[in-house]
Amino acid sequence: MKKNLNSLINFIALILITSCASSKKDFKGYLFAYFEGTGPGEKQEQLRFAASADAKNWKALNDNEPIIPSSEISQTGGIRDPHILRGKDGDFNIVATDMYTRKNGWETNPGIVMMKSQNLIEWEHNWIDFAQTYPEQFGNVKWVWAPQTLYDEKAGKYLVYFTIRFHHNQKLDLYGAYANSDFTGFESEPFLIFSAKYGSIDGDIIYKDGVYHLFYKGNTKDKDGHEFKNGIQQATSKSLMGPWKEDFKYLDTYANQNTGVEGSSVFKLNNKDEYILMYDLYSSQGYEFQRSTDLYNFTDTTESFNKNFYPRHGSVIGITKEEAQRLQEKWGGVPKELLK
Repeated sequence: MKKNLNSLINFIALILITSCASSKKDFKGYLFAYFEGTGPGEKQEQLRFAASADAKNWKALNDNEPIIPSSEISQTGGIRDPHILRGKDGDFNIVATDMYTRKNGWETNPGIVMMKSQNLIEWEHNWIDFAQTYPEQFGNVKWVWAPQTLYDEKAGKYLVYFTIRFHHNQKLDLYGAYANSDFTGFESEPFLIFSAKYGSIDGDIIYKDGVYHLFYKGNTKDKDGHEFKNGIQQATSKSLMGPWKEDFKYLDTYANQNTGVEGSSVFKLNNKDEYILMYDLYSSQGYEFQRSTDLYNFTDTTESFNKNFYPRHGSVIGITKEEAQRLQEKWGGVPKELLK
């Protein structure tokens, strides 16, 4: 009886191992979601895609035209800072800042855009107006910037997080909320996650080896409250809900120069224990990156992407050849190396 039970256990274990192995994605390339930094102003703040076989040489899809017009997916008619995530259930999620500066300026944006797809081609969408949805706490909100999504393994839900600034307070803090089951809104009112000493924008959370790494654009101020330095910084925590420990060290190579960077985003290279910290040189139309294997120490020099577009604050995921082929059939522009 014991022998039969052991055989049954081993058989079940083999099935589980085989199932996990077959469900693991074989990533061969990368997909970059971004908005454009050049061209007609009314077309810049829209969602675009690019693809790469090596995460360094990129080609815009759809001739660098928007894959979905912002007028169809946002309340304002514009989107910025798109963040794409491959979900646990096989779906894909995109969140973006609902903001059209070319039309409405920089003084306010009502909230964020949330999108979901099963195939990277067809996207369902919704937006959240913070003042209307949560008038008591967010009735006086000025900015809801650079949302991103992370799967919280402990909670078994997707956490959407973003920078908040109110009209009555200049402090920039990171708030978050758990998405509902169909990724069209939040389960409940957003809550404070992280409040940097001098404020932060463009939060990007990566989990590695039991530690959450929060990258963001931070700054340093003098005793009178005047900012004299800014760039990409990091805070770490053993828990997604904190407490977070600020490092205060600048990670980007431009922090000591007169070159502004923002929109940092970290992604892992396919089949390698190496991470890319990329960021937007917004004043010079550049997009550069540094490398790391531990998320604490990064290369001292930057590298540039080779590309036929000028991205602003975007994000990257790994894709399979099958997904690359699907993108090619829909929009064209996928590098030939990914279609072989």
